[in-house]
Amino acid sequence: MNWEQLITTMRFGLERYHRADGQERRNEFQRDYDRLVFSAPFRRLQNKTQVFPLPGSVFVHNRLTHSLEVSCVGRSLGNNAGGTGGVPSGLGDIVSAACLAHDMGNPPFGHSGERAIQTWFSEGKGRELEGEMTAAEWADCICFEGNANAFRILTHQYRGRRQGGFVLTYPTVASIVKYPFAAIDSPKGKKKFGFFDADRGNWEQIRTRLGIPEGVRYPLVWLVEAADDICYEIMDMEDAHKLRILSTEETKALLLNFFPPERIGHITSVMQMVDDTNEQIAYLRSCVIGELIDACTQVFAEQQEAILEGNFSGSLIKHTVPRIKEAYAACSKVAVERIYRSQEVLDVELAGYKIIYMLMEELMQAVLHPEKTYSQQLLQRIPQQYDTSAETVYGRTLAILDYISGMTDVYALDLYQKITGISLPMV
Repeated sequence: MNWEQLITTMRFGLERYHRADGQERRNEFQRDYDRLVFSAPFRRLQNKTQVFPLPGSVFVHNRLTHSLEVSCVGRSLGNNAGGTGGVPSGLGDIVSAACLAHDMGNPPFGHSGERAIQTWFSEGKGRELEGEMTAAEWADCICFEGNANAFRILTHQYRGRRQGGFVLTYPTVASIVKYPFAAIDSPKGKKKFGFFDADRGNWEQIRTRLGIPEGVRYPLVWLVEAADDICYEIMDMEDAHKLRILSTEETKALLLNFFPPERIGHITSVMQMVDDTNEQIAYLRSCVIGELIDACTQVFAEQQEAILEGNFSGSLIKHTVPRIKEAYAACSKVAVERIYRSQEVLDVELAGYKIIYMLMEELMQAVLHPEKTYSQQLLQRIPQQYDTSAETVYGRTLAILDYISGMTDVYALDLYQKITGISLPMV
């Protein structure tokens, strides 16, 4: 791959209007950023769970605040990486825009929602549909993935909408494709994939235009992934401290591990200038993020040749110096053992799984049997942009997946309660 071909302002869906003279009034990648911020799918992230349920007076992260923070870190990573060693400058605008979009495909209740969709096909009534689909289409269903769904949201032409989806620049779209293959082509043992079989042509068009070899990541994906890795791990520590899942001393110890001994004294003295423990942790968290940005930028610069050749593997964080890599691994271990298995998180996951599973059951039956009276009533609730009358079972399935995955947690719960009769508008 070469940077001259990799960086273009051409927009997906508006190729015939592309101006190669660079006379646009403002940066095209900043336009991507603005377009995403003002979009409905991005706004809906404010009501999608990140890790913890919203516990009232203690504010923790949702998908929206997480995406904004990832975008800030991504901008720093892109700006730091650009302009040296043959890497073009101004990459921060591309990376920050892609970071905004990286979680837009996540269904309600996060990974619990993903599992509910997957298992409805693999373990529930959805098993009956396998014979109605190709192997590639069936793989999309049993391995449903938020990453692939984000690519679909950005590029798919929904009914009544314009060609090219969000009509973003090629680099911004390519920067969110962490897994550059379809579900059926994913490496053995891997459940992640980057695009649905229905959207394969869109990815091939983008990949070919940018000169990305088949099965290889676009280079800026590594920076988007690093920004996400930095934010979710470190911010989860801060949220866990606020919710008293981790003590102040435990949190400080985990975060101070990122620094060399000669810096710890200075950081500790500055941290102790304030008495509020939440402010102390916030300062420490900011220092850790800065340390990780510098470390990941260095790895990107050192590994640029391997990245452009498509030979780089693993995340940028896994290639940092042992001190940082080990400190990050320690945080990950605590997150799995103490945070992701906490009662608050498990309760939301259990409820979310049940809600999404039931919505899949009811809505899929409606599109498969539209002649039934109840199906006709239920289908009237689905916005017209989703093609519930598609000719193929796969097409109708994607329409329901598009609808459910676009819901917020609150909307999914409300629809669940109305369908089951738990809640009525006049009661």
